[in-house]
Amino acid sequence: MVKKKRPINLDLSTIHFPLTAIASILHRISGVIIFLSIGVILWLLDLSLSSPKGFLRASLMMDNFVFKFFMWGVLSTLSYHIVSGIRHMMMDFNLLGVTLQVGKFSAQISFFIAMVLSILSGVLIW
Repeated sequence: MVKKKRPINLDLSTIHFPLTAIASILHRISGVIIFLSIGVILWLLDLSLSSPKGFLRASLMMDNFVFKFFMWGVLSTLSYHIVSGIRHMMMDFNLLGVTLQVGKFSAQISFFIAMVLSILSGVLIW
């Protein structure tokens, strides 16, 4: 067995990812967050559809600041995931081009659109 003497950098604060890598990593993280939060969303939907009393309980829960913040986070994550997914699909179908400049620019545009949608979802919730 050959042992390689490669340098190992375990200090993650020294690594600087390009914008395209950050966009891709955040897309994956947002997918995991959506997957984990879908249970709470389905439970709230079930509660609101169970009876008029359940609907009232769900409405009262939505008046809570912590729950509103949670819902805003889920909607923001969902909007970013959708926008970034559309960006990835457009790049996969070669509708945008596959150059570094196009990747950076489309990542900036997707961040901007997701930020606007996040603000709009905050306005919708509050």
